Amino acid sequence: MKKIIISTLLLASSMAFSQVVIGDAVGTAAANKKTAVLLEFAAGQNKGIILPYVRTMPSGVNLTEGTILVDATDATKAKVKYYNGSWQDLSSGNEANLNQFSVSGGATQNVMTAQPSTVTEVADSKAVIGANSSAAKGVLVLESTTKAMVLPIVAKTDDVPDPAPGMMVYVNKTGAKRLAVFNGSKWTYWAPN
Repeated sequence: MKKIIISTLLLASSMAFSQVVIGDAVGTAAANKKTAVLLEFAAGQNKGIILPYVRTMPSGVNLTEGTILVDATDATKAKVKYYNGSWQDLSSGNEANLNQFSVSGGATQNVMTAQPSTVTEVADSKAVIGANSSAAKGVLVLESTTKAMVLPIVAKTDDVPDPAPGMMVYVNKTGAKRLAVFNGSKWTYWAPN
């Protein structure tokens, strides 16, 4: 099923070089803002996007800035990280607007146990949206210098029926607009400054 979805995304992106909406034909971005969106999700789905878990952190010259993942090298202490020349830990809590995120004590260890420990991957296999190809390493690569991804939008995290560790959503609630990430046992939030 994943191969069908990725193949469909790849085909759609390579044919159109434009916006991809997952879940319906409308998405959530306002009509006058669609030119700035590369990937978005249907409204009202109460679902999120799940970051990839890695057992070994990627390294070397092939890393691409903007990469985001769940570092599960120790499944009992998994953390959300992003790459901007070096790996940055979003779990550190050093910024005033960053709530602590750590999946220790959460369900990540159970999720990792359920996943196969060895996976045969096809080298350079990925879905690229926005271009015919990309040198960036990743499962899903959004390739654009002028467009962005709109995360799945929910009114509140309580509306997501069965969140998985590493799931991200954008909470669009008056007075409480923020990025939310599920750590396996609770939601953590990044609020704007």
